[in-house]
Formats: sequence, C-alpha cells, structure tokens
Amino acid sequence: MSYPIVTQPAMFQVAQPANGEWDSEVCDCCKDTSTCLCGAFVPCILACRVASAYGECCCLPFLCGTLVALRTGIRERYHIKGSICNDCVYLTFCGQCTLCQMYRELQNRK
Repeated sequence: MSYPIVTQPAMFQVAQPANGEWDSEVCDCCKDTSTCLCGAFVPCILACRVASAYGECCCLPFLCGTLVALRTGIRERYHIKGSICNDCVYLTFCGQCTLCQMYRELQNRK
C-alpha cells in the first residue's frame, strides 16, 4: 500500500547580512561627469536609465514611490546596509545626487 505525498520538502535560503557599502557616496558626482550632468538637467532620463540598468521597465520611475523601491532593491541585491527610511530621505532631499549614486552603483557592479 502506498501513501500519497502530501507535502514537498522546502528549500531553505540563508539570508546574508547586509554589511556592504555603496561604491560611491551620494555627493561623488564628479566621479562620472556625464551621469552628473544628466542627473542635474534631465533627472527623468537618468531615472529611466537606472530602472533599465536594474532590469525593470524604463517607464517604472514615472509611478509614485518607485524610486524608493528601486534604491531599496539595489541595496538588497548587493547587500548594502541601510533602511527604507534612509532611502526615502536621500531621494526626497538629494534626489538627483541619489539617482547618480544608484546609476554608478549599477554600472560598477555589472
């Protein structure tokens, strides 16, 4: 007599601690002049580039709150320490510089 399998074995994933750092600081815009100029004069284009480099649709930044989600996603993907609250503060008060940092991070870690 055989018994039916009721449950499947589950996969376990071990969470890695977020102890990494950003490759560049928020105000390191001079490291990449073209990105800095794009962020200063046409930040919507840079936001689309960030979304595309992250692997999302380039129209994503036009939805409310998605830049915070993108920054949080970058932090989680590369195990960079920080919080959603910090992400929101950076994007609110230093939006263009933060976009530049996000783009540099994605380019450096390709």
